[in-house]
Amino acid sequence: MAVTLTAAAADRVRQYLAATPGATGLRFGVRKSGCSGWAYIVDVATDTAPGDAVFEQDGVAVRVDADSLPQVDGTEIDWVRQGLNQQFVFRNPRMAAECGCGESFTTADVAAP
Repeated sequence: MAVTLTAAAADRVRQYLAATPGATGLRFGVRKSGCSGWAYIVDVATDTAPGDAVFEQDGVAVRVDADSLPQVDGTEIDWVRQGLNQQFVFRNPRMAAECGCGESFTTADVAAP
């Protein structure tokens, strides 16, 4: 599988990368957080760490660390505008549950330690 970007997300990421000297792509992963276990991390990548999976799409490299990949493999990242709000939205087929506020999630086979 892979991590993919919609056209809108790829456009937005390219804007971030163009504004960041030394940017090499998008860093995507998870960290322990909230009541469900995992929260997404999205940042501009400036390097590739050993063990990173790198997914190239539409001129954007998405870097995912080895520890995060089991929780985000298959995720589609979108950039959505609703009224005055705009944000990344993650369509993760591995997500089994989400906390009430939407800050964190869990997968059926990989619970946060």
